[in-house]
Amino acid sequence: MLGYGVSQASGEPARAVPQWSGREVRALRVARRMSVRAFAAHLGVSDRMVSKWEAGGLKIRPRPINQAALDTSLAQASDEVRTRFASMADGRVSRPSRARVDPAPAAPVHLVRHPEDGKLMTLVEAGPCPLGPDDLARWLTGFYIDVYPTSNADYARFVAATGRAAPPAWGGPEPPADRLHHPVVTVTWADAQAYATWTAKALPTGAEWEKAARGAEGATYPWGEHAGVARANVREARIRSTTPVDRYDNGVSPYGVYDLCGNVAEWCAGSGQLGALEVRGGGFDAPLHQCRPAHAVHVAERECRPDLGFRCVVSASAMHELLVV
Repeated sequence: MLGYGVSQASGEPARAVPQWSGREVRALRVARRMSVRAFAAHLGVSDRMVSKWEAGGLKIRPRPINQAALDTSLAQASDEVRTRFASMADGRVSRPSRARVDPAPAAPVHLVRHPEDGKLMTLVEAGPCPLGPDDLARWLTGFYIDVYPTSNADYARFVAATGRAAPPAWGGPEPPADRLHHPVVTVTWADAQAYATWTAKALPTGAEWEKAARGAEGATYPWGEHAGVARANVREARIRSTTPVDRYDNGVSPYGVYDLCGNVAEWCAGSGQLGALEVRGGGFDAPLHQCRPAHAVHVAERECRPDLGFRCVVSASAMHELLVV
């Protein structure tokens, strides 16, 4: 377990955060780019405890001994990690005095359940980010994105409510029982768009999708700079099929979003070459280098493949209105 951080002046534990809640716990884990399991081992607690903290958000407070461990973890982190943490934690967090970071407005990270379809969504805050193979800087407004791709269980509720035809991959009117938590596949762009409309959401633009995957700093992969086939369902993993949407917790993006590299490629809102539509992320049969978030491909609108699915977004302003009403 991590030791206590001690102030030279008082001998008391150094506290960069007045009082940790589940929100700050998650912000620190994501800033360190650790899975729940790795972060729990880092703190010397169970992964179930970390999951409980994060699920509780602002309503939960770790015990004092764990607060001290969190303080020490932040104090011992690199300047890069503390900069990421400061950009994700809310305004109640003060930067450690020894951290050499440029002043920047704190932007909170929110995990919310969308009121229409109940899916977990996370905030990608407004700001600049490098995009595309040339890392050209662009400013994007804030938006929420589904933490997980749309699953067969999600899509089944849509089919039941609207009478839309089931995807061919189901082989019938309902998805296979052992695939409920796999991403829905063999859906066309029109199918994805219809689901988004039904949930009062939208398909992400390529730029939104890429920022959610690469973060504000523009990492090569969602988890960082180094290739890692154990972090994604790609060709090199030799699984040759979809996997549950929450399997790769060691491959999440800086915002905690799953499966933005591998498992299934995902439809985006924008059109591209000769009217074809943009697809991002690569599927289970694509090599890792083709699944990089900055890599976009363009396919026909009616394309219907076993490695092609989608997820949705909502603008930050629209989400605020939905939650207030």
